[in-house]
Amino acid sequence: MDTAFYATQLIPALNRGLVMSIKLIIPSGLLGLGLGIVIGTLRTFGHPVIRKAANGYAMIFRGTPLLVQLFLLYFGLPNLGIYLDAYTAAVTGFILCSGAYHSEYIRGGLLSIKKGQILAAQSMGFSTFKTMFNIIVPQAVRRALAGCGNEIIYLIKYSSLAYIITCIELTGEGKIIATRTFRYTEVFLVIGFYYLVLVTIATFLLQRIEEKLEIPGFGKA
Repeated sequence: MDTAFYATQLIPALNRGLVMSIKLIIPSGLLGLGLGIVIGTLRTFGHPVIRKAANGYAMIFRGTPLLVQLFLLYFGLPNLGIYLDAYTAAVTGFILCSGAYHSEYIRGGLLSIKKGQILAAQSMGFSTFKTMFNIIVPQAVRRALAGCGNEIIYLIKYSSLAYIITCIELTGEGKIIATRTFRYTEVFLVIGFYYLVLVTIATFLLQRIEEKLEIPGFGKA
């Protein structure tokens, strides 16, 4: 084994890419989930016009490839006078795409809440906003957590598309090394191991969150 190749070239490069991947994943995951909660709520309880707009958003971003969305954000928007750097375009694309998928999980969670809870809250003087924010949405998020967690796992893996719009993250750094040295098998096996570790850590954290949100007597989230 050529340990010098791993120690002096591959691992340092992949570690640089890992830092960028984490910078992509964390804000995209958090903001994508927040956007999904808002859009999912609007798709379920919004005014008919707003509901149609939210459904249209979800349909577009769930129905088109993420790669196409990234190309439009990075290469297409400049034609309209809007310029995004590679990192901003990548994070924006990930947020919009993740938000659309999260909204579907949240919508399912909201539809599973019995309408009697809404009527009970209103009878106690709760406004519509307080009913949603304090009673309905927290239950829906808990019920949708498994699906939303799965989307976060997907986000970790499809963050590898960022390098295609010149945001050089983990996969991008590996591709540069592989192209320079022609050691594709070794490089991409190590990259796969990096992603496996990231997914394992995320899975562990999501399980801890599910346990934290468990309600005694009602099972896990």
